[in-house]
Order: sequence, then structure tokens, then C-alpha cells
Amino acid sequence: MTSPLLLESVVLEPTRPADAAVIWLHGLGASGFDFPPIVPELGLPRDHGIRFVFPHAPKIPVTVNGGMVMPAWYDILAMDFDRKVDEPGVRGSAEHLARLIGREQERGIPPERVVLAGFSQGGAIALHQALRHPDKLAGLVLLSTYIAADCDLENERAPANSEIPIFQAHGTQDPMVTHPMGMAARERLGALGYQVQWHEYPMEHQVVTEEITALGAWLRDVLGNTPE
Repeated sequence: MTSPLLLESVVLEPTRPADAAVIWLHGLGASGFDFPPIVPELGLPRDHGIRFVFPHAPKIPVTVNGGMVMPAWYDILAMDFDRKVDEPGVRGSAEHLARLIGREQERGIPPERVVLAGFSQGGAIALHQALRHPDKLAGLVLLSTYIAADCDLENERAPANSEIPIFQAHGTQDPMVTHPMGMAARERLGALGYQVQWHEYPMEHQVVTEEITALGAWLRDVLGNTPE
């Protein structure tokens, strides 16, 4: 019996042996090549030990785009995509992400040194898996995203990640994943007891320099330059 395949990824290795990892998921219709150019802008120490992994989403038909096949972590069934959700697709991509965490563990990076990150659709998957992951993770990065498949979150969330550090950023002018959707995610997480470091910027569905700088500072805080 063959084991499930790992998603193909763009991987940026540090200059010294990796002692931490950031697994970063792109948005709808994009690829793992989207975010690697941001890494040098994070302001990390030159000798940091963080491996950055940028997986490519599978290509599937997307309903709201007329069934066009494109990279997507799950189908978007309707424009109220925070309410009408392809839950099997969300769970399937979360399983892909769990396998990527497992590969890092096989390569010597324990889960508590792994950060999950994602933009838009990718952020929804990172959030879904991080709160349910059975082993403690280092942190969670939510960029211009929302909560998908919330129905069983209270029952499924893992005690190991009840205090996971969360960095959340959103644009006040975002026409795709609106600012109120980002705020609703923040409020939902807060109501469940999670501590969210919230950032908002006068931007649309994108990332900006100030956001990248803040994220770099947060990563240095949660991962440091060397393991404890």
C-alpha cells in the first residue's frame, strides 16, 4: 500500500542546518512561488535557522469561477464563502498540511518549532489545521483570511494548541476577504480564548511592507535565532 503523496513545494533552506520551519500556504489561483520573495524582507538574522516551505495547492475546478480548474485548497461554492463551505475540501487540504508537518518532524524539526502561515484561502487551511493539530506548534500566521468550516471547531480543537501565538493581519480596504470577515475571525478566536496579535493596514487583498516588517518581528519572537 502506497503512502499519500506530499504536495510539491518551493523550499528555502537557511544557511545553517534548519532548527525551525515555516509552512506557508498561498491563496486561490496562486502557487508556492508567490511568497518566497518576501522572506528576505522579513528582517531575520542572516544566520537564522528557519526552513521556509511553500507548498503548491492541487488544481481543482472552482465553482464561482465557472468550474475553471486552478490551484485551490478547496472549492469556493458561492460568494458568501465564509458561510457556504466545501468542508471535505478544507479537511483534505488540512490533511496535506499535517503530512508536511510530519515531514519536517522526520527531518529533525519538532512540531513546537513549526509555524503554520497562510494568505486568504491558504490562511483558512493553516488556521483549520493549527487549532486541531494534536502536537504543540510554534505559532500561526493569518494573512487576509477568515475561518472556514467552523462547525466543529469547539469540539475538535486540540488542547496542545490552546495557547498558540497567533499573528493576524488584514486590509481595511480588502474587497475580496472583507475587513469585517477578518474581524469576525479575530473575535471568534478571542471568544474561544486564543490570544491574537492583530494588525490592520489601509490595503486591499495584498501584503504591504509594514505588515512584512511586523511579521518578521513576530517570527523572531516566537522562533528566536536558536532553539531553547
